[in-house]
Amino acid sequence: WKAIKYTEYPNDDLCLCPESVDSASAPVFPPTFSVSEIKNKQRRHLMFMRLKQEKRRLSLKKKRRKEREALGDEAPPKPVPKTIENQRVYDETTVDPEDEEVAFDEGTDEFSAYFNRLTNPKVLITTSDRPRGRTVRFCQQLATIIPDSHVYYRRGLALKRIIPQCIARGFTYLIVINEDRKVPNGLVLCHLPDGPTAHFKVSSVRLRKEMKRRGKDPTKHTPEVILNNFTTRLGHSIGRMFAALFPHDPEFVGRQVATFHNQRDFIFFRFHRYIFKNEKRVGIQELGPRFTLKLRSLQKGTFDSKFGEYEWVHKRHEMDTSRRKFHL
Repeated sequence: WKAIKYTEYPNDDLCLCPESVDSASAPVFPPTFSVSEIKNKQRRHLMFMRLKQEKRRLSLKKKRRKEREALGDEAPPKPVPKTIENQRVYDETTVDPEDEEVAFDEGTDEFSAYFNRLTNPKVLITTSDRPRGRTVRFCQQLATIIPDSHVYYRRGLALKRIIPQCIARGFTYLIVINEDRKVPNGLVLCHLPDGPTAHFKVSSVRLRKEMKRRGKDPTKHTPEVILNNFTTRLGHSIGRMFAALFPHDPEFVGRQVATFHNQRDFIFFRFHRYIFKNEKRVGIQELGPRFTLKLRSLQKGTFDSKFGEYEWVHKRHEMDTSRRKFHL
């Protein structure tokens, strides 16, 4: 900072004069802060305690650094910071990959035909009645991500009439995008012909044109699929639902990856293309769209809002009693 002189003109405007900048003048610093200058007693005590804690924290940090330098290779590992994820309440339904019961359930559930390579995914994407432009564009961009997917206008048909037509035409999935106030806010994922049906809340939707520094539009190559952090029995079922949306064998030539990342029961979807810069470095480009899902319910069988049997329903006031309790 340098001392700058301002000239006051008759119209009371302040203007900076070029000649008033004294380059040779010494920098002007704000006056040093002193806790004793605070006149309010409670505020002065609070600031004093904060400064004292900060000074103690810095001295401990300096002491630990000196000890680690003195011990060298024998220094103990750095403590892992506490987060909500690593302090998570243990869930009894956490899946063990080597569990025989889990392996038996996977071999006999509704997705076993897909994982045994007996069926190939074919997806129908539709919307609620009278969709707006943003919802229609969202469906079109989803169709560019999921291979062999088709977007159809709903035309006011009930889902109970749509589902038998989908089964007759060989579709394995029905995706319904709901909207509220011209914004996509819900997603129904129905596995055909025997279910299950999952209902998600959709938030934070960003279409391709709304994203900065995105890559070129995706190609028609089959993407790779990454499923992160689906650890419980419920999360395992949801992960298998997402996996069965895509064909078995990805086309690595396209270098495209669809990621479903579960964190604190929020499922973040991202679509990237990776680029090999050299033998050691890899860069990624986000292609879009991006959105976030929150599971609301999981229903047995196909969609039936009146007589359907629910495997799991999210009850916020009963289940969200602890911030460290997660269900997926």
